[in-house]
Amino acid sequence: MASKRWKSVQHRVEYVCLRGFLIFIWLVSLKTTLMVGDWLGWFIFSVLRIRRKVVMDNLSSSFPEKSKKELLGIAKRAYQNFAKTTFEYMRFPILDKETVSSLVHIENPEHFDEILRIGKGGVLVAGHFGNWELMGAALALMDYPMSFLVGEQHNKLVDDMMNHYRELMTIRIIHMGMAVRGVIKALRNNGFVALLSDQDAGREGVFVDFLGRKSSVHQGPAVFALKTGAPILYGSAIRLPNGRHRVESHILTFDHLKGLTPENIREVTQAYTHLLEEAVRAHPDHWFWMHRRWKTRPPETS
Repeated sequence: MASKRWKSVQHRVEYVCLRGFLIFIWLVSLKTTLMVGDWLGWFIFSVLRIRRKVVMDNLSSSFPEKSKKELLGIAKRAYQNFAKTTFEYMRFPILDKETVSSLVHIENPEHFDEILRIGKGGVLVAGHFGNWELMGAALALMDYPMSFLVGEQHNKLVDDMMNHYRELMTIRIIHMGMAVRGVIKALRNNGFVALLSDQDAGREGVFVDFLGRKSSVHQGPAVFALKTGAPILYGSAIRLPNGRHRVESHILTFDHLKGLTPENIREVTQAYTHLLEEAVRAHPDHWFWMHRRWKTRPPETS
C-alpha cells in the first residue's frame, strides 16, 4: 500500500515538472525549441549516456560496414532527433491547422485519397521514425479520418495529457484494451488506423527480415488488413534542415492473399517491414535505436 502511494506521489511530481517545462516550450519559438532539443539530445547521449550501449550495439550490428566515428555521429543525431520530436509534440496545444500545414508537406496525398475511394479504410503503419506524431496530426487536420492505436503509459496523468494533445489534432484514440473492436469499427467507417509496428513483439510476433536479422514483429497490422481487406499504407516523416517535415507513403494491397494463414501474415508483415528498413537505411538518425529491438530471437536460434 505504501509503495502504491509513493508511486502516486512520484507520478504527480513527474506531471508537475513536465507541465512546468511545457510552459517554457510554449513561450519560446520553434527555432529555440529545436536548438534546446539538439542540446538535450547531445547531453543525454554524451554525458548521461542513457541506453548508449544498446544504441551502439544495435547500430554496429545493423551497419557493420560503417566506422565507429560514423556510428557515433548517427547515434548522437538519433538522440537529438528524438528530443526534437518530443518537444514538437509538446507544442501541439499551441498549434493551429495553418501552422501544422506549414510544417508538414504530404508528398503523395493522392495515396490517402485513393484509399478513401476504395472504401475499406486504411491501416497506416509507421515506425518510431522521424516525427510520427506530427505526421498523424497533419493528416488528421487535412480531414483524413485518423485514429491512433495507443498503449497506456505508466503515469496515468501523463498518458491522459498525451491523448488529449492528440485529440486536439482531431485524432481519435483507440486503447489497446479495445484494439480489435475499435480498429475494425474505424476501418468499416472508411477511416485510417495508425499503428506503430517496429518494436520487439516477443514470442507472439511473426519473425521477418529487418536490417539483416530475423526480427519479431507484431501481427496486428497484417491481421487487420487480411481480415477486412483494407490496404496498408506505410508512412514516414522525414525531418528537413529547415525545421519542416516531408511525409512519404506507399500503398500495399494484398488482394491476392486469402485467409489469415501464417504464411499470409508473414508476407504482409515482411512487405511493410521492408519499407521501414529502406527508410532507416536512408535516414538512420531518424529511428529509435534505444529500444532492444532484437531481444526476442527465433526459436531455432534460442
